Amino acid sequence: MERRKFINRTALSTAALVGFPSIVPAHVLGKNAPSNKINIGQIGCGRIARSHDIHDTIRFDQANYLAVCDLDSKRAADAKLLVDGFYQKKTGKAKYDRTKVYDDYREMLLNKDIDAVVISTPDHWHSQPAMEAALAGKDIYLQKPTSLTVREGQQLRDVIQKTGAILQVGTQQRAMPQFRIAAELVRNGRIGKIHTVKIGLPGDPAGPQAPAMPVPSNLNFDMWLGSTPEVPYTEIGVHPQADYSRPGWLRSRNYGAGMITGWGQHHYDSAAWGMNTELSGPVSVEALAEFPKSGLWNVHGDFFVKHEYDNGITVYTSGGYTNGIRYEGSDGWIFVSRGSYQASATDPVDKEKSSKALNASDPKILESVIGENEIHLEKIDDQHGNWLDCIKTRKAPISPIEKGHKACAICLISDIAMQFDRKLEWDYDKEVFINDDEANAMLRREQRKPYGTDTVKY
Repeated sequence: MERRKFINRTALSTAALVGFPSIVPAHVLGKNAPSNKINIGQIGCGRIARSHDIHDTIRFDQANYLAVCDLDSKRAADAKLLVDGFYQKKTGKAKYDRTKVYDDYREMLLNKDIDAVVISTPDHWHSQPAMEAALAGKDIYLQKPTSLTVREGQQLRDVIQKTGAILQVGTQQRAMPQFRIAAELVRNGRIGKIHTVKIGLPGDPAGPQAPAMPVPSNLNFDMWLGSTPEVPYTEIGVHPQADYSRPGWLRSRNYGAGMITGWGQHHYDSAAWGMNTELSGPVSVEALAEFPKSGLWNVHGDFFVKHEYDNGITVYTSGGYTNGIRYEGSDGWIFVSRGSYQASATDPVDKEKSSKALNASDPKILESVIGENEIHLEKIDDQHGNWLDCIKTRKAPISPIEKGHKACAICLISDIAMQFDRKLEWDYDKEVFINDDEANAMLRREQRKPYGTDTVKY
C-alpha cells in the first residue's frame, strides 16, 4: 500500500508539472526506476492469460510481472517459464528466475510488493478474487464477463466503489478504432434516428457424454469448482491437460452462460456505447434458445433475444446475424465487427460469414468528419495500456466496473429469459425483474462454502 501511494503521488505531481496525465516517462525517473514500475501478479494462467493478458500487459515498460498463480501447477509452471523467458530476453541475462509461483491467489494478495493483478480465470472465478484484490489494496484488470450472476456483479461494484481500486474490464473492443468510430457516427446522427440494433453472436454445439475421471495430481479441483456445485471431474468439463485449446468449462452452465456472455459482453458493451445507454439498460427482454438434450455441455446453442429500450430502440441478438453490431437508423445503417478475428482457432466463429470491420449503407457515412462541437468518445490505443495509465493517474479507465457490470447484466438477464416462455420486464436502476419472483430468483445462485462472493466481508 505504501509503495503504491508513492507511485501515485509521484505520477500525479509529475503530471501536474507537465500539464497532462500520463505514465511517468522513463527519462524523468530513469528507465528502470522502481517508482516507474507497476508490480503485477497474474491470477489464472490458461488460454486467455497466455494468448492475451500476459503478453498484452508485460510488453509495457511500466509493467513488472512479479508472480503467477494457478490452481493447476502445470499451468502455473508454464506461466513462470513464459514470464521468465520474456524478461531473460529483454534484459539479455543468461538466466532469469525471479517470477514467484502461487497455487492460491489469496496468498498472492498478501504480497505487499504487488500493486495490481490481472484476473484471467474461468468465469465463475471472476468476481470473488477481484473483490478480495480490491480489499487488499490492489488494482485489477478483470476478464469479462464481470460476474457469474447479477448479484455477484453488484457485490463487486460495491467493493470497487468503496475501495477506489482501479478496475478495468477486459472489453477491449473499446480500444479497436472501428467500434469507437461506429459509435461516434451513430451518436452524432449520421444514420438519422436510430431505431434498431442487430447483434450477431455464435452459439455452441452440444458435446459428448463425459464419464468421471481421476483428478490430475497437478489440479486443485475442489478450489477450481469454487462456489459452484460439487461434481465429478472430467477433463472436457475443465480444461485440456495437454494444451491450451478452448476449454470445456465454457460450455457448462455451472461456470458461465455460454456465448451470450463470452462474446455478448463485448458486443453489448460496444452497442451501449453507440446507443448512449452504458449506465442504463433495456426495459424488457424475451428470448428463444435451443439447449442440448444430452451430453456434458449444456449452454445455449441457436438462440434469439429481443431487448426493448425506453429510448425507442429495439435490440435483436442471434447467431443468425453476422458476428458484429448493425446500427439501423432512419437514414441508413452502420455495421461494425472485428472482421475475421478469432480469439483462437477453436472459437465457434464462421469465417465465411465474417465481414468488413466497418461498413455502411453509404460509403459517405464513413467518410464523415466529426466536428469540433459534436460528440467525441474517449480514444485509447490499448485496453491494458489504458489500465496501467489509470493506475498511475487514478483516473477512471475506459471500461470501469459500472459500465462493465451493466453490460454483463444484459448478458445474464438474456440467459435467464432463455429459460422462460414469456416477456420479462426489467428495472435497470433497481436491477430486478418487475413482478416476477421466479425470474428474480435466478439473479443469484446458491454458493458452495467456503467459497463465493457472499463470504467476502466488506
